[in-house]
Amino acid sequence: MSSPFQHEAVDRDAAPQYVLPLVVRIEREAPPARTDALQTAARAVLTLLSDERATDEDGEWTEVVHAWQDARIRKVVRRARRGEWRRAEALPGITVTGETAEVRVFPPVPLDGWPKDLAKLQVSGTELDDPEPPPPADPAHPVLWMAPDITMSAGKAMAQAGHGAQLAWWELSPEERRAWRKTGFRLAVRTATPAAWRGLTGSGLPLVRDAGFTEIAPGSATVIADVPALRG
Repeated sequence: MSSPFQHEAVDRDAAPQYVLPLVVRIEREAPPARTDALQTAARAVLTLLSDERATDEDGEWTEVVHAWQDARIRKVVRRARRGEWRRAEALPGITVTGETAEVRVFPPVPLDGWPKDLAKLQVSGTELDDPEPPPPADPAHPVLWMAPDITMSAGKAMAQAGHGAQLAWWELSPEERRAWRKTGFRLAVRTATPAAWRGLTGSGLPLVRDAGFTEIAPGSATVIADVPALRG
């Protein structure tokens, strides 16, 4: 199933360009675990995509979400702490929490039209670690597999996980979307082994190829969304 916003031929580069802002809370005393931050970012994107404000015909975010999806689905992750986080939370958006991570997602904004309190936040330097290796993913639930041969900052990887979740969302039926939403968008993000990645790339599952605006080469395959409902 294709995206409901792809029913017309659109020149994605010629269309007005928007970006989906995500802000991760990183306090110096207690930074989130990297894998949890990636999973929470992916869930935040899905939460916005399924929110009535973005899906209803007269929803307050519907028009801008349509415009964003008709162009390139850019996402930018910035970091905030203390007062920065409180100011970000005061803006319209949705905060999604994981085990250690808090991520706030906002309705798309024009590339050069960021709200002041978000524009001031830093993009670079979002480095996170996992205190312990994450447990194996449960194949009964969606898994976003990260490419094993590409190194990315945590912020970049969070954006890529969000892309993977969004491509999977577009492929699901309304019933499958509702079922996933009822679980709180349960999912895992894991790095594939080289052998597993080779098998996944030929599976026909949704695959993210990065546009190459930051950090990695254009066309790089970064994430494959392995959702049980989409397996052949």
